Amino acid sequence: MTEQPAITTRTAGGVRTILLNRAERRNAVDLAMLREYYAALAVAEDDPAVRAVVVTGVGGTFCAGAAPELLDDLSGTDGRAALLEGLGHPPHLPLLMRKPVIAAINGSAAGVGLVLALLSDVRFLAENARLSTVFSRLGLIAEYGSAWLLPRLVGTANALDLLLSARSVDAAEAQRLGLVQRVVPRDDVLAEADAYAATLAAECAPGSLAVIKQQVLTGWEQSLPEAVDASIRLMVESVSGPAFAEAIQARADRRKPDFPSGVDTVGAGHLRVTQAEYRAKRDET
Repeated sequence: MTEQPAITTRTAGGVRTILLNRAERRNAVDLAMLREYYAALAVAEDDPAVRAVVVTGVGGTFCAGAAPELLDDLSGTDGRAALLEGLGHPPHLPLLMRKPVIAAINGSAAGVGLVLALLSDVRFLAENARLSTVFSRLGLIAEYGSAWLLPRLVGTANALDLLLSARSVDAAEAQRLGLVQRVVPRDDVLAEADAYAATLAAECAPGSLAVIKQQVLTGWEQSLPEAVDASIRLMVESVSGPAFAEAIQARADRRKPDFPSGVDTVGAGHLRVTQAEYRAKRDET
C-alpha cells in the first residue's frame, strides 16, 4: 500500500487548510513531517489566491508532540544544525508570515505539538482536548522558543506554571489563561476555524491583515513612542492606499469590498523577516 502523505492541504474561498495527516501515531511529528508542514506554510504564504491559513490534525489528536525519530535526530552533536537546516525555514515561520494562521486544535496537543498551535495567530480548541508543555517531565527544557512565546501570551507566572509543572490543562482553563480564543464542540472545531478564516479572507484587506499582525508582534519589542510613531506612518500610507479607497467606495455602493490580493500594498513587505535575514542572524549566534 502507498503511504499516505504526512501533510495534506485543501483550498476554498481564499483559505488554505493544512492537515497534519498521521492519525495512526496521533500526528506526532518527525523532521520530515515538520519540513513538509513548513513547506506547506511557505507555499500558502506565496500563493496570491490564499488570504488565510487554517492548521488542524486528522483524527482525534491535534499533535502528540515529537516522534521518537525527531528526538533521535536531535540527540547528536549536530542536532541543532539538523533541525534548523532540516526544517528549511525558521522554526517560528508562522509568526513571520504576512497572512493570518488559525489553529483548529481538534484534540490534545503536547510538547512541540502545543508550540505549533501557539505559533498560530488565533486558536480554536475542542472542548474535550487537553494541552501540556510536557518538556520538564521528559528531562527537557522549554523548546522551540516556548519560553519566549508563552509569557507574552499568558504572562510570566502562568508561563512558568505551565512550563515548570508540565501539567495538563483542560479547555476551560486554556481559554481562561488566553492560550486559546475559542472553545467549541470537537466536531465543530474545524468548521468554526474555517468560517473565521473565510471571513478574514472575504471581508478584510490582505495588506491590513499583514501589517496589523506585524504591528502586534514587533510591538512586543518596541517602546510605546516607537509603536505610536510606526502606527502613524503606516496609517498615512494606508489612507492613501487602494484598499482604503475600495472600502469607502464599497460602502457607498452598498456592496462587499473587492480588496487587492497583494499584501505589500500598505507597507507589509518591509516588516517581514526574510529567510536570508533569518539565516544571517542565526549564523551569527
